[in-house]
Amino acid sequence: MNRIDHTLARLRQRPRSALVSYFTAGDPDFATSLRLLQGLGAAGADLIELGLPFSDPVADGPAIQAAHIRARAAGQTAARTLELVQALRQSDAQTPVILMGYLNPVMQYGAAGFMQDAARAGVDGLILVDLPVEHMAPYHQLAQEAGLHLIRMTAPTSDDVRLEKVLQGATGFVYHVTLTGTTGAASCTAAQVETALAQVRRHTTLPLAAGFGIRTPVQVRELAGVAELIVVGSRLVEVLAAQGVEAALAEVQALAAALRG
Repeated sequence: MNRIDHTLARLRQRPRSALVSYFTAGDPDFATSLRLLQGLGAAGADLIELGLPFSDPVADGPAIQAAHIRARAAGQTAARTLELVQALRQSDAQTPVILMGYLNPVMQYGAAGFMQDAARAGVDGLILVDLPVEHMAPYHQLAQEAGLHLIRMTAPTSDDVRLEKVLQGATGFVYHVTLTGTTGAASCTAAQVETALAQVRRHTTLPLAAGFGIRTPVQVRELAGVAELIVVGSRLVEVLAAQGVEAALAEVQALAAALRG
């Protein structure tokens, strides 16, 4: 069973929402990134969302854009990102890893080879934020053949007609972007998320993730039970950049404690 499926099934038995922690692969360098990733499971991250460095991360705000720049300057590539996951798997064989990024690096690598190499490295899912559903079919098939979930995304602007189209054939879980704008641009409220997710649930039985605009333990606590997965990214990237690995892991611990409490 895919680690994503296994983790979400286990958490449904408790029941509680999953904490998804986002960091950019190779930020600020390979060794530091690996040390951080190795500590995330113990710190309370249920799933790891790992940014695939790219020169033009248009869906991301300043904090994550800066992380992409730092990672690329340190030599992080798509191939090195798969090496990073493979190195993580030597000490953590359980925590699901989802690569989040853009289509261009996957195309440059070669989509079929990337999917197969990602699965062999220990990746469980992939989010390509600039891949519209109209062009997703061949990538979806390649991901399925490799044993990966190619995660679908919804947005506040998605109406019922669009949701029906986007979610047809979706697997793993659905990532709902809670606000219009880039990562870290604003904050969302639990009431807004609950209303939006109720609409999404009319079109899928998959678990739903809420991401973008979630920064604090208070927000995480408010969203517990509203979404099956809660994603925190920009805040963690900011803490890592300003204070280092231990502070970033402490931030994950605080978010996990809020969720579990």
